[in-house]
Amino acid sequence: MFLINASLSIPWRCIQLSAIRAQGAGGQNVNKVSSAICLQVDLNQTPMPSAIRERLYALNDSRISANRILTIKAQSHRTQEKNKSDALERLKTIFIKACHKPKYRVATKPTRGSVERRIKAKTQRSSVKKMRSKNHFD
Repeated sequence: MFLINASLSIPWRCIQLSAIRAQGAGGQNVNKVSSAICLQVDLNQTPMPSAIRERLYALNDSRISANRILTIKAQSHRTQEKNKSDALERLKTIFIKACHKPKYRVATKPTRGSVERRIKAKTQRSSVKKMRSKNHFD
């Protein structure tokens, strides 16, 4: 089991790791060695609470495909081991972000005093601007 936090873990059978060739610069070594890691998680098969699943889909992450497969490609390091740990760490951060329940916002109204102070300040500012004009008739 891959532990995300105290309440959530993913079975290793749901995580698919494969070594691929990295893109970009690296000389001849990049053509010979498969050092990049492609991590795929089928979110439909992963056991997790429905609330976390919905928040995960609501993230609108481009790494989640239409058939609910999360794909992470790690290729920033030169070794497979570092890329593997980087991919698993990124998987962990995605799930932690989905586990975070958004705070419920309670709508409030401004107090009567604050509304009156705002309107009074606006009228004072308006009168100052009227006095600056060339033709003031008040």
